[in-house]
Amino acid sequence: MNLPIPVALFMTRFQPGGTERQMIELVRRMDASRFTVHVACFHRDGAWLPRVLERAASVVEFPIHGFARPDTAWQLLAFARWCRRERIAVVQTCDLYANTFGLPGAAIAGVPIRIGSRRELNADKSAWQIRTQKAAYRFATKVVANSPAAGRMLREEGLAARSIAVIPNGLDPAVFTDRLRPGRIRTIVTVANLRPEKSHDTLITAAATLAASYRELRFQIVGDGPRRRELETLAVARGVADRVEFLGHREDIPSVLAAADAFVLPSRTEAFPNSALEAMAAGLPVVASAVGGLVDLIDHGRTGLLTTPGDADALVSALRYLIDDPARAIAIGRAARAEVRRQYSFDRMVAAFEDLYLMGPRDRVSEGAQRVQATGV
Repeated sequence: MNLPIPVALFMTRFQPGGTERQMIELVRRMDASRFTVHVACFHRDGAWLPRVLERAASVVEFPIHGFARPDTAWQLLAFARWCRRERIAVVQTCDLYANTFGLPGAAIAGVPIRIGSRRELNADKSAWQIRTQKAAYRFATKVVANSPAAGRMLREEGLAARSIAVIPNGLDPAVFTDRLRPGRIRTIVTVANLRPEKSHDTLITAAATLAASYRELRFQIVGDGPRRRELETLAVARGVADRVEFLGHREDIPSVLAAADAFVLPSRTEAFPNSALEAMAAGLPVVASAVGGLVDLIDHGRTGLLTTPGDADALVSALRYLIDDPARAIAIGRAARAEVRRQYSFDRMVAAFEDLYLMGPRDRVSEGAQRVQATGV
């Protein structure tokens, strides 16, 4: 009988977020008869840490506070020694910082399968971050993109097609109540961290225009982040403070979606947003920016509407289209729900990752990694 394969997922920490949700579900759902799942991290904290502790064989911290600090090298060597001690066969890194640290560390340790991740596009990344992550990918045997858009960006950065796998995000359709009730749209919701690239200001500007025509219309902004005070001030300045409700971080997203009538995601950049996927699973008509993975996820006019990023007038037009034609809004929501439930699930996502972990060391370690291994650290 074969023993379970030791796998290590490297995460930054366990604060609520899209990447964290996907990777934690992966940890929780992997076949325990085939894999022993360890989790490495920079910081062993965050609201979702208990979810990981329920399933992971261990959660091990390698704390760093910047890649330029001298003690980061010691932590890198500590991670490599840990991989050797635990006989880790697969290391998967889950974001930019984990890629930069974990892939070279796994190569030093001689881990045969080293899987990097690309779960974002580059709009909010510095030139240094982009260069550093590209260098780290040289130590990967495969890099997983969570959307075709992210995969295309990897190819543009010079990665060979054979080094890239596309595994879209998953969800559990059973937790989302179908929103198929007839009637005019009254509540429009968005779910996203309050960061500049999410372009909540575009939504608030659109809300101010729509408020004059639709007196019952309300907007809910779910999520927290550094722009909250700025956005609340903008809602006051636009005269819609009584129409735009800031709900903060919520753990009951299925319930929030079930109580809404439409979903908006006006982001300037997205790789493959969980929030849009979940809204579609709930049967909500979705209006989103035509950027990144949203173009792959949404079939414009059939499973949602795509608009120009940063264009409040275009967003207003798309929302008017849904508000003024409730039957069309219901049809779009129904088509979106069917599409998501057919193509996206955690079971499908987990199976794809498990297949990747079992692929064997097909790709040779890069020459740079071989030189590092030769030091015998």
